[in-house]
Amino acid sequence: MAPVADLVRDLAFSLTLAADTVAVREGLARIAASAPLAALSAVHRATAEIVLAEVLNNVAEHAYFGLPGDISINLMATAVGLECRIADHGREMPGGSPPAGTLPQEDFPEGGFGWHLIRSLTHGLDYQRKNGRNLLRFVIPA
Repeated sequence: MAPVADLVRDLAFSLTLAADTVAVREGLARIAASAPLAALSAVHRATAEIVLAEVLNNVAEHAYFGLPGDISINLMATAVGLECRIADHGREMPGGSPPAGTLPQEDFPEGGFGWHLIRSLTHGLDYQRKNGRNLLRFVIPA
C-alpha cells in the first residue's frame, strides 16, 4: 500500500498560468487531464470543468481587466469532492465579496449567469483579500 503522503500528492495538482484567455484555455486542458479530475466521475468532472472555466475566465477578464498577471490554481481531491484554491494579484472583487449570483429576470447582463453557476455547483465558497491577493476557495462536491 502506498504511503499517505504519496496518495495525497497524487490527488493534488498545482498550476500557475497567465491571466489571459489563451493561457486559461490551455490551463483548463491541463487541469482536465490532472489526477484530481481523473479521480472524479464523468458528471463531477464536467461540473468541475465548468466551474473552473468560469472562475478562471472571470479572473482574467475582471480582476486583471486585460492587464498582465498570473493566476495560481491548487486542486485536491478529498473525500467530499474537489477542493479548489484560486489566487491572483488582480483587482479586489467589488464590495469585497463575490457577486450574489442571482439570476436576472430578463436579459442576462455581464456577470449575471456565471456567479449563479459557480454558487449553484459549489459549496464552502470563501473569498478573502490578503496582502494584495485575491484568495478564492470552494469545493465541488463529488
